Amino acid sequence: MPKSLTKNTNRLLSAEAFKTLAEVPPELEWFANITSGKTRKAYQNDIKAFTQFAGIEQPEDFRKVTRAHVIVWRKTLEQQKLADATIRRKLSALSSLFEYLCESNAVTHNPVKGVKRPPANNNEGKTPAISNEQARQLLNAPPEDTLKGKRDRAILATLLYHGLRRQELCDLKVKDYQRRSGIMMFHVIGKRKKERYIPVEPKTQRLLDEYFEASGHRNELDNALFRPVRNNSSDEGLNKHINPRSIHREIVQRYAEQIGITVDTHGFCVHSLRATAATNALENKADIAKVQEWLGHSNISTTRLYDKRNSKPEDSPSFKVDY
Repeated sequence: MPKSLTKNTNRLLSAEAFKTLAEVPPELEWFANITSGKTRKAYQNDIKAFTQFAGIEQPEDFRKVTRAHVIVWRKTLEQQKLADATIRRKLSALSSLFEYLCESNAVTHNPVKGVKRPPANNNEGKTPAISNEQARQLLNAPPEDTLKGKRDRAILATLLYHGLRRQELCDLKVKDYQRRSGIMMFHVIGKRKKERYIPVEPKTQRLLDEYFEASGHRNELDNALFRPVRNNSSDEGLNKHINPRSIHREIVQRYAEQIGITVDTHGFCVHSLRATAATNALENKADIAKVQEWLGHSNISTTRLYDKRNSKPEDSPSFKVDY
């Protein structure tokens, strides 16, 4: 027998630790496998709400849940006047847990399957997009002669021309802006660690070149692509990734207020630039399957929320009425 199987001198786990890990319930493994912190927090709250409702005290109690329990919970959520989207998310969280339990052979079926969920709004997303003119004004709002202005112009162009999520933009490193097959591309790590390569359009390339020239960090390949321009505590902090809150508060919201976008575009946020990019691409005859891949959507139904080609406001009968 090999020595490695007869001696435990090099083992990293003690026998007690090995036994403890082997006994971890699959219900807890499911939480550990959710990589997104934001999703994990939301799902934890949703599952906690269900466990309190159903009187679940031990992870193993999930194996006693039936479809009847789920239906009564859904009715309770409806009586609480929760939004349809919130109820769908809570049921989705519970269903995701039971799917994992089925895969782990901890339960025989998913009791959430067959439970009717509130209908989704399949016509249009709630995040407001902005007009082409407003997008142009926003791109030109940051000053051209400061490091912060050059960085902010490059950030706004990256969002408006490429449809990145805020966190995807913040996570970019210098080496993620790279040439492939002769074309400059962003290497983007999206939700659930899905990778995609997005060609970078010429204006954004020019703005990135101007930003690199001013910042001097073009060759720092493992450092953040977009980073703070000043740090109140130490210069060392300038090498870190820009904070997602700063993208919203100090860049998108700030310049939008300067040019008046927020006056009557209620709900305007960073995601509005992603919605604008998707809407514009579809209006200019981009293939919806390509847009789905470009945005990193798992389901094309999500992409369709941005497709307004058959519901243009200017075609409304409101503009046909003539008294």
